[in-house]
Amino acid sequence: MPSSPSPVLDEIRSVPQRSARSSATKALPAPPPALAIRIPVRIAGLVLLGLVAVCLVALASWSVDDPSFSYATAKAPANWLGFPGAVIADTLFQTFGLSALALLVPPALWGWAFMRRRMPTHLGMRLLGWIASTLLVAGVLSFVVMPASWPLPTGLGGLIGNGFTGLATLVTGDRPQAVTAVLFAIIIAVPALATFWIAMGLGQSVPTGPKIKAAAAAAGRKGVSAPADDDEPETNPIFDVALGAMVHMGYSMRTAFRRARASHAERRAADEATWRDDVEPSLDGPASGNERCEPAIAPSTRRIHAPVEPSFDARPGHGDEAEISPRINARPSYDDTEVEYPDEVEDEVPFVPDLPAAPAVVNHQQRGDSRFHPVDPAKPRVTAPAPRPAQGQRVQREAQSSFFSEPGGFELPPLSLLSEPKHNGPSPEHAPERLEAMARQLEGVLEDFGVKGDIINVRPGPVVTLFELEPAPGIKSSRVISLADDIARSMSAISARVAVVPGRNAIGIELPNHNRETVYFREMLASSDFEKMKGKLPICLGKTIGGEPVIADLARMPHLLIAGTTGSGKSVGINTFILSLLFQMTPAQCRMIMIDPKMLELSIYDGIPHLLTPVVTDPQKAVVALKWAVREMEDRYRKMSKIGVRNIDGFNQRVTESKAKGEVITRTVQTGFDRETGEAIFESEQFDLEPLPYIVVIVDEMADLMMVAGKDIEGAVQRLAQMARAAGIHIITATQRPSVDVITGTIKANFPTRISFMVTSKIDSRTILGEQGAEQLLGNGDMLYMASGGRAKRLHGPFVADSEVEAVVAHLKGQGSPDYLDSITEEDDEGGEAGGDSAAGGDEYAGSGDELYDKAVHIVLTDKKASTSYVQRRLAIGYNKAATLIERMEREGVISQANHAGKREILVGNNSEGY
Repeated sequence: MPSSPSPVLDEIRSVPQRSARSSATKALPAPPPALAIRIPVRIAGLVLLGLVAVCLVALASWSVDDPSFSYATAKAPANWLGFPGAVIADTLFQTFGLSALALLVPPALWGWAFMRRRMPTHLGMRLLGWIASTLLVAGVLSFVVMPASWPLPTGLGGLIGNGFTGLATLVTGDRPQAVTAVLFAIIIAVPALATFWIAMGLGQSVPTGPKIKAAAAAAGRKGVSAPADDDEPETNPIFDVALGAMVHMGYSMRTAFRRARASHAERRAADEATWRDDVEPSLDGPASGNERCEPAIAPSTRRIHAPVEPSFDARPGHGDEAEISPRINARPSYDDTEVEYPDEVEDEVPFVPDLPAAPAVVNHQQRGDSRFHPVDPAKPRVTAPAPRPAQGQRVQREAQSSFFSEPGGFELPPLSLLSEPKHNGPSPEHAPERLEAMARQLEGVLEDFGVKGDIINVRPGPVVTLFELEPAPGIKSSRVISLADDIARSMSAISARVAVVPGRNAIGIELPNHNRETVYFREMLASSDFEKMKGKLPICLGKTIGGEPVIADLARMPHLLIAGTTGSGKSVGINTFILSLLFQMTPAQCRMIMIDPKMLELSIYDGIPHLLTPVVTDPQKAVVALKWAVREMEDRYRKMSKIGVRNIDGFNQRVTESKAKGEVITRTVQTGFDRETGEAIFESEQFDLEPLPYIVVIVDEMADLMMVAGKDIEGAVQRLAQMARAAGIHIITATQRPSVDVITGTIKANFPTRISFMVTSKIDSRTILGEQGAEQLLGNGDMLYMASGGRAKRLHGPFVADSEVEAVVAHLKGQGSPDYLDSITEEDDEGGEAGGDSAAGGDEYAGSGDELYDKAVHIVLTDKKASTSYVQRRLAIGYNKAATLIERMEREGVISQANHAGKREILVGNNSEGY
């Protein structure tokens, strides 16, 4: 089809041609009057040229000493346009530098086109090119060496150029040198030239006025090409060639970059696949070998246009013959009207990188399936939830208790006192499809934070789900652990705990389940794991994150330190530990001392046969009870040494065997020497011993005791923790304030087994466990269990209601009354109460044989200091006891009364032995 000689007429003619193809031919709307277009266009051109002229005059007469926004002076401006010209020139030079001159070129061309009644096409495109070219030219000038005569602190590119220099500094690490600066200048100059040429738009103008009217009328009547006007702009072949070369260069660079990126991705994927196969076998079975299956590329549905063939225009010549001249429509018109442009083949054809040869793709149409099924990546291995703990024989034995129980014997609490477990079957939250989707989502979240790796295993549990991440080489574990809060936020979870999986190249990410299951205490007591536990003092700790029950032996711990805030499940956890012993041990096997300064948690157990003393609620008596435990430990060691055993198990076994055989335990000891012969005299000593029960000391709130008598408590707890294991005495202590003044270094060093429920801060977690993580727990029995200084393991404690505890306590009280020892909470005088001064108000330290009092008097007479605080520090005792010693010295005349300044005089001589 012949083409019009003008691209403008092509655009105008395309409108009625498309309308004719869809319906009847429609007439073009009447064009506006020529005068209404010509006058505003010329006015706009005049304004543009005037602004350019003003800026040129201001720049030509610019002086650095003129007053402006950046320089204040009382000197009159030397600029030809006065102060406004000085401001304009300074602003342009400060911002754009010498590129301010290039800034004025496109507006000048536009103004000249307007004055010639030619409308520049696609002004928006030209404006963008104008702005981009100005910025890029400033960037090019910024890499040019600034001459010494340049008066401004900024470079030749102004502030804009300094920005480009700063970006180059970020890339190279230092200010670009000569070679680097030239390279950057060349890189920026290419797009600067292209955008500057687009902004000028040489030869691309639309005639205005009667020419549009005539061309439109001719095209509307004939529907074919109209004669070319003499004033119509001719195409610029140089511009076409330059623009085509730059476009082709851009397409070539883009294609090369895409191919290089695709090749790099292929090599990296192959390396990762090889590395993964070497580290761990495939999770999908033998079908997923080393071969890689590439998905087929779906054919594009986009239309590919044929190349635009050159068209020939019939131009009227001087004679009857028409001149046939070829013309290539390579440059589209920038008109706002709807014009149908030929699509570029580069944009229509999807880019397909050069991929390595892939295995043969199965033809799904031959298999009756026309859909495309891409090959899924390796799925994470989803571990099935752990089954319910296997039930033991205790329930059956209790159902037949009448056949096995001894009349008059102690009856352990039955399991029927506890609530039945309620399970609703497998949770839909643990469906493999849902867990796989969560694993993929978690991988995406980690990749957003720059952590690359694969989720290789998913282990659902009753409370949380563990995702095992195998990080890519070079990923630090500490970096992933520090993202715990961000992972929880991105996964819409309450909290997330991240820790290294011991013994594996994996990092565990624990996310809470939406529907939390309850861990029942009865289910754990009735399990075969609890029955098969061969420990001396078994206690139920809870379930792991996978759902397996965890039973520990308190005798092997040998002591337990617990911390947790209010509402974390600490009190319920202590109840489960106590009930675990009560359901398994008789009073002859295990006795308890309970210390509850808060008078809330342990008072419910008051009156059960296992107690050695009523529940201690007075902090002062708690100190006495702990000291009694120390004396009991020492007494037990003396008994064990007499019969030659090493621990309480050996002692009880020896005593039980002797009683069964009817033997009397004897020991031969040396009592002296014969005066005549000088030989040693030996006698046989008999022992009437009874089996020793285990003693468990339970302290519910350590902080209250440390506030009253910190030194005494710390000393007693330290001795028990260091030595009481072999004597069968064990401590369970808890606190809701795990600070360093409560859990001191001495106490912490002697409690290797610790449990931390939810705490408020990372500092508290480090105090109790030595590592963070407890602040990210969920509460309500969620705990971290650290056994014997190992790594912390997450457990979910069982739940026991107050009604269940009351039912068990009522059953135990019905078995008999407790056999209390009054000496446990009685004050120890350490030297007896013999001697005078007993009438002095029942003094606690009566008699000259008081060893502590003698030490206090010796310190006062030797150091010449008589004050309560000084005696307290020297003897490492409580303030109340030190005050009692000072008062006794005052009554006995050793020191005087305190004067108005609180000082006392020493009334006896310096001989501390004869006061």
